[in-house]
Amino acid sequence: MTPETVGPLSRLVDVMNIPPRGQEVRVDTNAEERAALAKDFGIPGIQALSGEYKLTSTAKGIHVAGVVKASITQVCVVTLDSFDSDIEEEVEVDFAEPSGMPAEPPTDINEYEPPDEIINGQIDLGALTAEFLALGLDPYPRKPGVDFDYSDAKDAKDSPFAALGKLKTDK
Repeated sequence: MTPETVGPLSRLVDVMNIPPRGQEVRVDTNAEERAALAKDFGIPGIQALSGEYKLTSTAKGIHVAGVVKASITQVCVVTLDSFDSDIEEEVEVDFAEPSGMPAEPPTDINEYEPPDEIINGQIDLGALTAEFLALGLDPYPRKPGVDFDYSDAKDAKDSPFAALGKLKTDK
């Protein structure tokens, strides 16, 4: 695992050193990492990004639970204005050694969530933080209070469907 393969945010944790009672880990980011992630995600900026996790050992591997919090700048799809917003995503992920993963999913595929891989005895909480930030991004962000106003749209008589309807009635 190298930073080039996992992205601009990497925080490796050695899973062999997790105590029996569990371990709490906080991922904080610097300005360079946030700028690189903002570029990767196509947003104007990330002012703050952190992840707080509780790692516990299980019979099959490591269970990670926590929360990712971010303050970001996005562009409104209606007005094209930049605006700031906050994201908070709950995290719950299981990790397992590739050899410990089931060969086939259970019969009820809708409930099967395969574990992420433990690679070289490590998990990457930085990559996990970036992944859950990406999941929390609205693909069609709207500035608060902005709604698309259909009354500004062209009249129905000017629509392409009106022109097709006219062809039908001209016969």
